[in-house]
Amino acid sequence: FQAKNNNELLAIFGNLVNRTVVLTHKYYGGVIPEMGELTDYEKEVIEKMKEFPALIGNSIEKYRFREAQAELMNLARLGNKYLTDMEPWKKQKEDPERVKTVMHLSLQLCADLAVLCEPFLPFTSQKLQKMLNMNVHEWNEGGRCDLLRAGDSINPAEYLFVKVEDEVVAAQVKKLEDTKKANQMHNAPAVED
Repeated sequence: FQAKNNNELLAIFGNLVNRTVVLTHKYYGGVIPEMGELTDYEKEVIEKMKEFPALIGNSIEKYRFREAQAELMNLARLGNKYLTDMEPWKKQKEDPERVKTVMHLSLQLCADLAVLCEPFLPFTSQKLQKMLNMNVHEWNEGGRCDLLRAGDSINPAEYLFVKVEDEVVAAQVKKLEDTKKANQMHNAPAVED
């Protein structure tokens, strides 16, 4: 649980959302920038985005929940890779128009995550949709790159997930062990005198 939370939810999903929202506020005062001309790489990213609702949905319909969750994380990985590859923090001064497209597409990736994570993480979905100031979207609208409109404002970044520290895990394990011991003592057979 700790590894999944810290290494996936926090480091991949949460990291993408936090970087995207923080940079949008830093560069544009929280206003979604216009999407400009797309590169071939960005067109590939958009095509991959379109595949995720079917991949996740088909896995859910076959009761392959772990597989569906893995595909959701692959969407977050796609977003992180795109943002890291494009390096908007380095390009902002030299090519601010290009960065608008990068940030717009990154925000759309976050919006898709908000829609597609709902079956697994309903409260995270609500929190992310509120952060992105989104209208409610149906499942079949996931995978699109027009869920958010240029010129609309988003809310400030909030952490979607918190790091689970070793001390928290140790405290929970101790609590489980104490409960187990108490149950064993309570259910012990009666001893005759």
